[in-house]
Amino acid sequence: MQTIDDRRVQFGEFAGPLAHGASFFDWQLISTQEIAAAFDYSFAEILADDGIPYAPVVVSTSVDRYPRIGETISVETVPRRVGDSSVELVYEINDGNGERLATARMTHVTIGPDGAALELPEDVKAAFADASVDRDPSVGPHDGTDTGDGLASFSSSFEIHSPHIEGAELAYFEEYPRFADVALERHLETHDTPLDDLRGDKEPYRIRDWRWEFKAPVLFGTTLRVDCDVLEITDETIRIAHALSSDGRTNIEGITEYGCFDRSGAPVAFDEAMLEPYRT
Repeated sequence: MQTIDDRRVQFGEFAGPLAHGASFFDWQLISTQEIAAAFDYSFAEILADDGIPYAPVVVSTSVDRYPRIGETISVETVPRRVGDSSVELVYEINDGNGERLATARMTHVTIGPDGAALELPEDVKAAFADASVDRDPSVGPHDGTDTGDGLASFSSSFEIHSPHIEGAELAYFEEYPRFADVALERHLETHDTPLDDLRGDKEPYRIRDWRWEFKAPVLFGTTLRVDCDVLEITDETIRIAHALSSDGRTNIEGITEYGCFDRSGAPVAFDEAMLEPYRT
């Protein structure tokens, strides 16, 4: 199903000359709403019953190229697997020429007012099952050594107030990677290497491959702590373990691999100066 069709990437979705990494999360969320409505189990219906619609459980994504200002994107979304209370969707994001920008897989459950996962209505489950495709893209971070020897650890905290929340009174899906990016940039500043000084003809520290598991929602009015442990560094990748927590519990944890991209949006190698702040 084409859930986004020739949509021009807009100004607020950019960081510098390329789309912001959080925009990929946003396009996935938009696409999830579209496919949910098409299968007659819409976000609006679930919210009206005080549920949390299509809460992500596991999100894996790989970015081939970042779109530039003036480009358009399209997203095809298909169900891959359906269970009693969950559905796994595959998202393929393409540019205006049909070339692949990113591929994602996301498993969703809908949460009831009591916090338990709701079973999908039988007709919805049957419709998702009938539409499921045999598609098994390999996405997300590679299998790293993950020793972290001689590498940095850092953290930041954020207050979850109205600019960061959505209709379910939870932290907005797109904000999580933004918080992780801000934590990374604050770490740069502690080493007197602000991001603007490292940029030139390259855009470093763009999320490229990630797999995040969602353990609990982040509630309005809480303080979210983002802990970052650098696990591995290569010329192409900074691999970080992320743990996002509030009120003493882990909300999200996963592995994020950051890459470096040129002004066309294509991946390139990091400069050594870009890697040094993440070594101890």
